Amino acid sequence: MAVALVTSFASSSSRLHLRSFSSSPSPFSSRFVRFCFPPRLKLAFAVTPLYSSSRAMAHTLAQATLGLTQPNSVDHPKISFAAKEIDVTEWKGDILAVGVTEKDMAKDANSKFENPILKKLDAHLGGLLADVSSEEDFSGKPGQSTVLRLPGLGSKRVGLIGLGKSASSPSAFQSLGEAVAAAAKASQASSVAVVLASSESVSNESKLSSASAIASGTVLGLFEDSRYKSESKKPSLNSVDIIGFGTGPELEKKLKYAEDVSYGVIFGRELVNSPANVLTPAVLAEEASKLATMYSDVMTANILNEEQCRELKMGSYLAVAAASANPPHFIHLVYKPSSGPVKTKLALVGKGLTFDSGGYNIKTGPGCSIELMKFDMGGSAAVLGAAKAIGQIKPPGVEVHFIVAACENMISGTGMRPGDVLTASNGKTIEVNNTDAEGRLTLADALVYACNQGVDKIVDLATLTGAIVVALGTSTAGIYTPSDELAKEVIAASERSGEKLWRMPLEESYWEMMKSGVADMVNTGGRAGGSITAALFLKQFVDEKVEWMHIDMAGPVWNEKKKAATGFGVATLVEWVQNNSS
Repeated sequence: MAVALVTSFASSSSRLHLRSFSSSPSPFSSRFVRFCFPPRLKLAFAVTPLYSSSRAMAHTLAQATLGLTQPNSVDHPKISFAAKEIDVTEWKGDILAVGVTEKDMAKDANSKFENPILKKLDAHLGGLLADVSSEEDFSGKPGQSTVLRLPGLGSKRVGLIGLGKSASSPSAFQSLGEAVAAAAKASQASSVAVVLASSESVSNESKLSSASAIASGTVLGLFEDSRYKSESKKPSLNSVDIIGFGTGPELEKKLKYAEDVSYGVIFGRELVNSPANVLTPAVLAEEASKLATMYSDVMTANILNEEQCRELKMGSYLAVAAASANPPHFIHLVYKPSSGPVKTKLALVGKGLTFDSGGYNIKTGPGCSIELMKFDMGGSAAVLGAAKAIGQIKPPGVEVHFIVAACENMISGTGMRPGDVLTASNGKTIEVNNTDAEGRLTLADALVYACNQGVDKIVDLATLTGAIVVALGTSTAGIYTPSDELAKEVIAASERSGEKLWRMPLEESYWEMMKSGVADMVNTGGRAGGSITAALFLKQFVDEKVEWMHIDMAGPVWNEKKKAATGFGVATLVEWVQNNSS
């Protein structure tokens, strides 16, 4: 039992300071509790069970005291993109950025450029562009860039950005945009133009997607998450002209689409970057609700509390949440176009562990990355980032459900233990043989819930296993699906978005490792094929009539070099939804 403290104050300005000390691990122990009271405080004591009321109080105290950190309000700079067809020597602005391949940098016997555009620029600059590129050993390799302030053009500076042997993929053009953003930030430029030295190398069919990728790369390259820094510098870039990719309303629409998706990616990055003492399950649910308010013409929100989840028999999800002072919040957003018939219903399900300690199987030792476990909600960030973009784009003919079972995996006397048997909302039982395989337990009930919405297809995303990182590294996510058609759809979307996916085998024979002696299954099958057995576990909670894919994105969720989130998954999900719209 616990002692509940009821207070009355002689003065309304008094404050209560509470701190508890216990020598017993039992959550029901009230021994060895000391209270530090302010003057003139009248007390009354009552004995009550330590359950939901004390949990709510603990949550309130944690929110009020832990770190006293609140993110700074940041307005992301809006960039005006325009597609133009003009002579590059006449363009006026701060930086003329020229994307060049290694072949473009070839020179004749007189050390003059052979490429027509570089030759023309160099002529206006009195040969200085060729001279400087030689002196700086600039050869057009990927990652190389140089920005020169030279008189003779309408632009104040000329930048050469290396594209490697060729530039044909969306990721290559996105990298060009990121390099343009880096150059603009370094020189505090407000206006930039981007042109390819060999624009004829881009086919007419791919000009739209290439220009879109440049725009996306520029927006994302300009982004820097400074919400938790005491000082920050706001970039001054506000206009980008894309030259040589055509003009017209179709291209302008594609550039606007790239902006909308990019700001969805940025939203996803911000969610993952936010520390767990700030981004609790409640705050994640609040952010989701804000999206529904922002796009109220096409989007609604339903946030289920702990009691509502219990009524839906979500025993698997609630067991993971049981140890935390921060209660779970089950997030369900629905996008419906404001007009026209709906032909396809989709569900995007994201793992939403705002922090993962591992539970009683606590994360320990080198490589456990417990300090980074704020990113264990990367799947939910991808889903909500996609929701933001889709709310802005408003694709017709498709209904989309965005589902996140948000919670924390912590340690306390109320938490699940190794050996416990859980019952999921479809009635299947699970023996917990590892509390650190918790994400799949939350996804189990989320997938059952998604199927009950009457959807045709489901894609779930999760930072689910370390095994996928061992298999595919940190730039590629593994995908699992029994549907060849769905695999083709999502892979095609990822190729357009520039995100890397690799289809993995859903090897049914490995299910033997997941069998339990006392329940329908265990929640982890050991080290061998760990990502495969995790996907097989999730499959048990999907209706056979529904096409389903699992994306294990534990590798690409985080950029270790930049020590920041990538926003992985958002762009691919939006492309896939677009592909399913009429």
